[in-house]
Amino acid sequence: MSRNRIRTAVLATATITALTLTGCGGKQDRTSDTAATGASGGANDCTASAGQITIATGNSTGVYYALGGGLAQVISANTELKATAAETGASVQNIQQLVDKKYDIAFSLADTAADAVTGKGAFEGKTADVKALARIYSNYTQVVVSKKSGITKVEDFKGKRISTGSPKSGTEVIANRLIQAAGLDPAKDVSAQRLDLTKTVDAMKDGSIDGLVWSGGLPTGGITDLMTAMKDDVQFVDITPLLPKLKDVNPVYAEDVIPAATYGTPADAKTVVVPNVLLVRSDMSDANACALTKLIFDKKADLEKVHPAAKDLDPATAKESDPVELHPGSKKALDDLG
Repeated sequence: MSRNRIRTAVLATATITALTLTGCGGKQDRTSDTAATGASGGANDCTASAGQITIATGNSTGVYYALGGGLAQVISANTELKATAAETGASVQNIQQLVDKKYDIAFSLADTAADAVTGKGAFEGKTADVKALARIYSNYTQVVVSKKSGITKVEDFKGKRISTGSPKSGTEVIANRLIQAAGLDPAKDVSAQRLDLTKTVDAMKDGSIDGLVWSGGLPTGGITDLMTAMKDDVQFVDITPLLPKLKDVNPVYAEDVIPAATYGTPADAKTVVVPNVLLVRSDMSDANACALTKLIFDKKADLEKVHPAAKDLDPATAKESDPVELHPGSKKALDDLG
């Protein structure tokens, strides 16, 4: 990850609006069996079969939704697959509905995906039979509070009204882990508001909540909106003192900064980041998994036009999906890409 990912929020938000409206469609009740499990060519084939495919994304003002719509456009324009992307509650829900065959591809935070394949957290006692197409960009944990709330650290969440994200989202997972790392009980010590990002931003603006936790790429449209509207009335909270405890839960967590120019803040904001992965069911054909993985990196420039977070797409790190195994077709594609 690099500090040179500075982008102006206005340009990014405009790009998201322009390029995702035509790429996102509603959830379909069923998908083509050929698309999901596909009978396309032999073991060395890397050509997608014909059919329909659905993508589970996230909140409509988040990066999953933007890139999911862009990915659907890229797939539909360059393969025999016709893809649609749908707004969802994000990571936990995405994986659950991927396993239930309501979707064929799902965006997820790597920590939530690790819980799914090891049977922990929201997946306690039942592992999910999923594979990774690739590790993609990283999510930045963005903790924003009202200055008048008096909150300067996560420990100050006690007794406060905090949006912890949509139910069954990756944001909710990391929000609860942050609260627990600070020595608080998410169910007793915090007035948790389980709101999607749009409702969260509205609640911050009208003063009905004191702060929020959001996990997303940079910039996130909803956070841009909040920072533009409230300016000096809100601030980021440095959560990096809790990183050691988070790493005890999952070593995937790391430290980085939100550059000041991302949202026009007075200074860079230190925070915790976690990678994202694209997941599929294990029964996706090798040919489809290979074709889709190759397409993501071949059309990186097109995805960058949808959102600057796509600049982090890198075949060199795409294989780093542990403990989620790469789909064999994806491994072939990434090996071929070098």
